[in-house]
Formats: sequence, C-alpha cells, structure tokens
Amino acid sequence: MRSSTAAVQDPARDATGLQAVLWDMDGTLVDTEPYWIQGEMELVAAHGGSWSEEQAEALVGQSLVFSSGILQAAGVQLSSREIIDHLLGHVVQSVRREIPWRPGARELLADLKASGIRCALVTMSEKPLADEIRSQLPEGTFDFLVTGDMVDHGKPHPEPYERALRLLQQQVPAATVDNVVALEDSLPGVTSAQAAGLVTVGIPHFIPLPGDSGRTHWDSLAGRTVADLQSLVHQRSTILKVG
Repeated sequence: MRSSTAAVQDPARDATGLQAVLWDMDGTLVDTEPYWIQGEMELVAAHGGSWSEEQAEALVGQSLVFSSGILQAAGVQLSSREIIDHLLGHVVQSVRREIPWRPGARELLADLKASGIRCALVTMSEKPLADEIRSQLPEGTFDFLVTGDMVDHGKPHPEPYERALRLLQQQVPAATVDNVVALEDSLPGVTSAQAAGLVTVGIPHFIPLPGDSGRTHWDSLAGRTVADLQSLVHQRSTILKVG
C-alpha cells in the first residue's frame, strides 16, 4: 500500500489536523470473534446448556462482565471472574497459534506510525490478550492500551474512549474529540466512541452496523491511508465552522 506520509502535515505543527487514532481490537484489528464464540459454545456445552449463533452474535463488542452474566443465565455455573478467565485463556491460546489480522489493519498502522500519528488500543478484552496482540506488531505501534479491566463501564458506555482521550492528552495536549478518530466494528463500539464525541468510523465485519449520519462507514481498512483519516477530521472541522 502506498504511504500517505508526504501528504500529511506534522501533527505537532497542525493542531487542527489528525492527532491520533484509537483502535478497537476484536473484529477491527484482528478477527478473533470466532475464537470467542468457540470458547462460549464449548463452555456452555460443558455445563449442559445450549448456545446459539444468535446468542453469540449478541455479545459481539460487549464487555466481558456483561457477557459473563449472559453465559451464567445460559447455564454456566461459574463466577463472572471464572468465566472471563476461561474465555480469555482460550482466545490467548488461539492467537498464539494464529493471529487472524483484519485486511489493511497492519498496513494502516504502519502508515500512521510513519506519519507520526499516535495510536492506542481501546478494547473490552483484558490486558493479557491485548498484550499478546501488541507483541506481534512492531515496537511502538501503540502508545498505550485501554482494556476492559481498566474501566468500570465497558462499551457501549463512553468511559473506555473518554479514558483513552485523557491518557492521550497527557502526551498530545492538542488532541480533542474533533481531531481523534476511533475505528470500530461493532454497535457497542461505535456507540461508545460516538458517545465520547470522537470522529468515528464503523467497519462492520461480523455483524452489520445500522446506518447513522453521525459516523462514517467503510467496508474495509484495506487500501485506507492516513490521508483518508485526515479528511474525516477536516470534514468535522468544516462542519463545526459552518455550524
């Protein structure tokens, strides 16, 4: 993929331009949803219950605490912490065998890094899985992580993205909701990012996203560049000026 570095201004000098990108992980950066669903199905079956594709799809993008409650209602006789640890362990082992990267994700990350644009991971998965994924990327790809075990309220609540923005502003004082872009694949994820006020891109993968005039929809990250993200920030700036 061509680099858009030459077309993007130094973010430190252009406070009105793109300052950072906040990435969802499961379904946006990596296609781990099948790993989670397999773990859920095996866990429910081991406790004598049944688990459908529809039930599994309803948990896509939700916090692990929320998901554990649904699994308990489906017959899993374990504590919330035990369920989370079991599923997390299953997915960590799965990604150690193979990480299913989403098309275009690593290329866009490389383009952002080359352009000096900060990136952070904002995921409802917990730190052991996020660390496993991050370890397979070039050092410094993500400046920091916000994981599900760092927040009181998971997606679709805005807290994960609000926390990420506060952490980002410690490094990039010019970062605001108008020049930071969130990349998400699920309805809980885009809801969280939009509720935090961020420029939001939905890249539906496992579950279709409903249309919403308040966010941008891309079919894929394949072929996307920093210039594409920069244009979204400029569009927000234009709308604010007109308003």
